[in-house]
Amino acid sequence: MGKSVLLLCGDYMEDHEAMVPFQALQAYGIAVDAACPGKKAGDICRTAIHDSAGYQTYTESRGHNFTLNATFDEVDFCKYDGLVIPGGRAPEYLAMNKSVLDCVRKFSDSGRPIASVCHGQLILAAANSVKGRKCTAYPAVKPVLIDAGAHWVEPETMKACVADGNIITGATYKGHPEFIQLFVRALGGKITGSDKKILFLCGDFMEDYEVTVPFQSLEALGCHVDAVCPKKKGGDTCPTAVHDFEGDQTYSEKPGHSFTLTASFEGLDASNYDALVIPGGRAPEYLALDETVIALVKEFMHSKKPVASICHGQQILAAAGVLKGRKCTAYPAVKLNVVLGGATWLEPDPIDRCYTDENLVTGAAWPGHPQFVSQLMALLGIRVSF
Repeated sequence: MGKSVLLLCGDYMEDHEAMVPFQALQAYGIAVDAACPGKKAGDICRTAIHDSAGYQTYTESRGHNFTLNATFDEVDFCKYDGLVIPGGRAPEYLAMNKSVLDCVRKFSDSGRPIASVCHGQLILAAANSVKGRKCTAYPAVKPVLIDAGAHWVEPETMKACVADGNIITGATYKGHPEFIQLFVRALGGKITGSDKKILFLCGDFMEDYEVTVPFQSLEALGCHVDAVCPKKKGGDTCPTAVHDFEGDQTYSEKPGHSFTLTASFEGLDASNYDALVIPGGRAPEYLALDETVIALVKEFMHSKKPVASICHGQQILAAAGVLKGRKCTAYPAVKLNVVLGGATWLEPDPIDRCYTDENLVTGAAWPGHPQFVSQLMALLGIRVSF
């Protein structure tokens, strides 16, 4: 029987801290129900983008709309194997909700794994679930955790995570790879075949989810993942775009998180990597005009190494001339590029459907990340078993 997890949501939870574990765990074969008090399946929660911009505290802007897939009042807390609590501003008010605290106590008292990140630990403190436990969090949560009887562990970096018994805590979304890996192991998961090196082809205003979700999902498996961008080096950042579906005739755009590159594009040796991932967003429009990008994509495709491209990323594949005779999907507006590039168009119906054609994985948009990451894992021989 497969594992199932509950994601405890609320309005203005942190965007990455909700979606990355939600989609990563599904990619690994774990069923995830996302529920929010006072809301039902199909409703949305607003999310917040918290980022560092050189001020004395983080900035906030509007993130994606997160669609719930479960109704909180109908949830049977006893049926889940674990609980995930995102941070952001939602925990401030959720910590005042009796039903939420009852939920957390049921997981805590039964010894089932609870993974909480950033400000999510406010809820753990209110539920009296951290007394005597080693615990970290976003630094501003420190006084509350100490007053709740936790043994505070100072986060040396914002990637810090701590596991103490069934309680896993993280400082921020920057630590998701370790945070998610610790949670999977607490659920009894075993990861095999992850000794792989994967390259992400990045650019300014790539879609926020479409780079971060697969990047951190693969890192959580234990893969070595590098992110590069033409004319930039490791440590530089790329701005990202939040593309969402809000009732207009096309997607809306808002500013996303800053994404930090891990390596330099110049001097890159593609032979060192086992796979290539191409996020969507607006970056592919201009990256498709860069001859060094085209050469890189051709090298991966001609060597038959796995290439996973999503949304507008297929604009680069079409420009590189590597789609002739292939089967491919993409964001529907990119159909023209795909068909003129010589591929057989595969309709993304529903929008989260992804396809594998030999070494090529293609997806239409970020709702398809669970399939997208899972199909890439299959090509690379990576497995999560329970």
